[in-house]
Amino acid sequence: MTSPVDKDSAKPSNFLRHVIESDLQQGVYSARKWGGSPGDAQHHAQGMPDPAKVRMRFPPEPNGYLHIGHAKSIWLNFELAKEYDGVCHLRFDDTNPEKEEQEYVDSIRDAVRWLGYATDLADRPEAAGTTQSHEYFASDYFDFMYRAAEYLIGAGLAYVDELSAEEIRANRGDFNTPGTDSPFRTRSPEENLARFRAMRDGQLDDGAAILRAKIDMASPNINMRDPALYRIRRATHHNTGDKWCIYPMYTFAHPIEDALEAITHSICTLEFEDQRPFYDWLLDRLAEGDLIESPHPRQYEFARLNVTHIITSKRKLRQLVEEGHVDGWDDPRMPTLAGLRRRGYTPDALKLFCERSGVTKSGGWIDYASLEAALRDTLDPIAPRAMAVLDPVKLVITNWGELMGGDDALDDCAAPIHPHHPEMGRREFKLGREVWIEATDYEDVQPKGFFRLFPGNKVRLKYGHVIECTGGTRDANGKLVEVQAKLVPDTKSGTPGADAIKVKGNISWVAAADALQAEVRLYERLFAAANPGSGELLDELNKDSLVTCTAYVEPSLAMASGGSGFQFERHGYFVADTKAAAQGQRVFNRAAGMRDSWGK
Repeated sequence: MTSPVDKDSAKPSNFLRHVIESDLQQGVYSARKWGGSPGDAQHHAQGMPDPAKVRMRFPPEPNGYLHIGHAKSIWLNFELAKEYDGVCHLRFDDTNPEKEEQEYVDSIRDAVRWLGYATDLADRPEAAGTTQSHEYFASDYFDFMYRAAEYLIGAGLAYVDELSAEEIRANRGDFNTPGTDSPFRTRSPEENLARFRAMRDGQLDDGAAILRAKIDMASPNINMRDPALYRIRRATHHNTGDKWCIYPMYTFAHPIEDALEAITHSICTLEFEDQRPFYDWLLDRLAEGDLIESPHPRQYEFARLNVTHIITSKRKLRQLVEEGHVDGWDDPRMPTLAGLRRRGYTPDALKLFCERSGVTKSGGWIDYASLEAALRDTLDPIAPRAMAVLDPVKLVITNWGELMGGDDALDDCAAPIHPHHPEMGRREFKLGREVWIEATDYEDVQPKGFFRLFPGNKVRLKYGHVIECTGGTRDANGKLVEVQAKLVPDTKSGTPGADAIKVKGNISWVAAADALQAEVRLYERLFAAANPGSGELLDELNKDSLVTCTAYVEPSLAMASGGSGFQFERHGYFVADTKAAAQGQRVFNRAAGMRDSWGK
């Protein structure tokens, strides 16, 4: 069942929609071609008119697991492409073999599919793990990128610099000081081409030389001060093996990938705004050399998604994983999509959160509570209900045997699977002499505003009978070990006498006779700090981000499969843990409480 939340609301306008609609109206990219083989210099000339009105892309680097910030980019690119009868490519920017692994490629592909943006081949079981339609790799274009680099060298627009990394850094200048030309900047194109080929052929050591664009060492934009295009790296690539010992820089590769894939609108976050002049410079130069078509793609930046109590730095997330502070990339406390999924978040919840966060050019922070609210709003209309007792203490109904025909007698009770969807059916469970209740439902003396169990008070066991509390038993340390009560006759829910006695308290419970024992993991924010990352990472961790308890749940959860979500009445939204279910264990993870209670 799909959540109906916000499905009928009008899509809010934003600056990206204005840009796309203006380009479509003016026919900016209407003459584009599509076909042939991407990476071929004649790719577009060989093709037919592009059937897609717009082409967008989601271009992650496969050096870690996707996180919630990536969810915003996935949602934005794929949804805009869908809205304007276009196509969105999943592209792996795999230009750094030292940090990239096939594991990350597979996890990214899985996350995009999970969010609902699988391409046509993804629905075919025989295609699992293969290259999809509209799925590409930067490494597919390495041959073309190399040719583009040689073209820039021949045109006097690039040179091989053999200064050390420290010297290049020092000569770059700063915001107040212009850069200094490298002594290698005046080499002839012929010399540069020979040295670049020596780099390619493995004749130079790692770090001995880089290829740089020749632009302007005095530019006020430091990114335009002869940026690096290629570096030497002897590393085995997950896709190309050991074919190359030189690899393109991301800022050089990314615009070329966009151009070869006929991307129309290249959307990225604001930290890449200063790179846009180089993006345009490079594509303008390659168009002048007839290596790509014009008009070329344009880059547009939006504010990244910043959520309180969350970090999205891959380096810091990797530190948490490698040092064992979390249980892997899919730990339910992690902001990775794998972690959020295991915690109980759904694609609908994340899409709703992304939509509510807006698309703007200005940054800011979104409260973590908004993320949980999106989950509640999407799950409340569809999540099956169940009762669970997380801090159990035994309640003994002392007159049960007298009224029900013996201490071992059991009474059949039932409740709707969902209170607003009778078509979902009913769940059945037993009521007996002994039941598990929450320890917090009993007090020896009534506190102000407390209407649950205390001596002399009557409450209803939800979906069951009214009981009258007669007292409680504590051990030598004062810990509550048992509560006693008497059954009030003829008060069972759904019977004519159910409303004969009015009560203010209504408590959840699970009968000892058919209760299922389960491990429940109560997850909270991973970081106590609202804006983590500014201080020492480990000092900012929330020491109570995971509390585990032994709970009792109703028998309807006996066959709960991994990934199945529920609302535990009174407690919040939970999901059967996928890893534990695969090992035959009954474990439920809390995704969110019934309301935000952080800091209380």
